Amino acid sequence: MPETPSATAALQEALLPFGADACPHARDVWKTLAASGLVSALYNDPSPDARWGLDPERLRTTLTALDAVLPLGVTLSFCVQAATALPLLLDAPPDSLAGRTAAEATAGQLTLALAATDSDAAGSDLTAMGTRLEQEGDTLVLTGGKRWIVNALTADQALVLARRRPGKHFTHFSLLLVPLTASGVRVEPADTLWFDGAGIGSLHFDGVRLPTDHLIGSPSRGLAAFARRINTERLASGLWANALAARVLSQTRQMLTRRRIAGAPQWDNAAVRQEFATVLLDQQRLDALCEKTYSPAPDAPPPAAAAALLKAAGAETLDRVLTVCARLQGAQAFARDGLHHLRTEAAMFGIAGGTSHTLRDLIADHAETLLDTRNTAS
Repeated sequence: MPETPSATAALQEALLPFGADACPHARDVWKTLAASGLVSALYNDPSPDARWGLDPERLRTTLTALDAVLPLGVTLSFCVQAATALPLLLDAPPDSLAGRTAAEATAGQLTLALAATDSDAAGSDLTAMGTRLEQEGDTLVLTGGKRWIVNALTADQALVLARRRPGKHFTHFSLLLVPLTASGVRVEPADTLWFDGAGIGSLHFDGVRLPTDHLIGSPSRGLAAFARRINTERLASGLWANALAARVLSQTRQMLTRRRIAGAPQWDNAAVRQEFATVLLDQQRLDALCEKTYSPAPDAPPPAAAAALLKAAGAETLDRVLTVCARLQGAQAFARDGLHHLRTEAAMFGIAGGTSHTLRDLIADHAETLLDTRNTAS
C-alpha cells in the first residue's frame, strides 16, 4: 500500500498553485483546501478535541503552511472560518439549517463570515451591541450593523450575533445565519490599506426578514455559544502568531548570514547575535506554550484561561519579534511588502478576538487555577 502523505505534504501540495500569486483570492484558497479534504480533516481526522471543536495539532500544521505562502489577509480569511465560524455551526444538529450549512462550507460550496463586532459598541464590549433581533410570529427581523468583519465582501453567509432583549445578561443574545444576498442586507468595504484578501467590511441590516430556522441553537444561547468558540479563535491566534514569528526569525537570520559588513557576515557581529537571540528566546517560549495549551493533560487549565494566556502571549511575542527583526533588516524592512508593513497588520493579533488588556483581565481571573496547575505539574 502506498504511504499516505503527511498533513504537511498534503497542505503544501494543495497550496502550490497559490505560491506565485501576490494575493490569491481567499475564496479560491478555501475551496481548494476544502476540495482536497483538508478542511474536513480539521474536524474529523481522527477526532476533534471537545475543548476546541477541532484537531488543534492539525490546525497548527494548517496555519503554519498557510502562513508560509499566503498574505496575512488571506490566511486571516481562512482562520476566521476554520477556527470560529465552522466550529460554531458544527455544534448544531446535522439536520438543522446550521448543520447543513456547516457541511456545505466544509465541502467548499460556500464561505462564511463571523459578524460579532458591532457598529454601536467597542469591539471588546459585545454586550453593548445595538444590532437587534425581533420575532414576528414565524419570522425573525434583524436591524443594525456590524463593522470590521472579515470576509464581509466575500462570504455567502454570515453568523450574526444580535440582541434579543435589552440589558447585558448573557441570555439576551442570539446567534443566527444571515445570507448576505438577503433583502435588506448591505455590504460596505472597510476604508483600510491593510489586510489584502481578507474581504473586510461592514454589514448593514435594514429589517432583514428570515425564517426562525436561521437561529443557531437556542435563542438565548447565542452569546454563550460564541464565548465557547472564541476560545478556539484565541487558540488559533496563538498558534498562528508562533508560526509567523518563527518564519520571520528564520528569514531574518538567513538575511544576516548573507549580508556582509567590513567583509564579515552581519550574523558574526556579537551585538546582532545578542539582539536576535533575545527574541528567539521569546519565540521558543511561545512555541512551548502552544504545545502545552492544546496537549491533553489531567491538570490542564480551563480552555478559556489557556486560550487567553496563549493569545496574549502570542500577540506580545510577535510584536517584539517583528520590532527587532525589522530593526535588524534595516532599509529592507521598509519595502512595499517588508516587515514594517507586516508589523502594522500583525497589530491585529493584540486586538481581534479580545484585546490584550481584556485577556490579561481574564488571565488574572484564572490566576489561582493557572498557578495551581503549574504547581501540580511540577
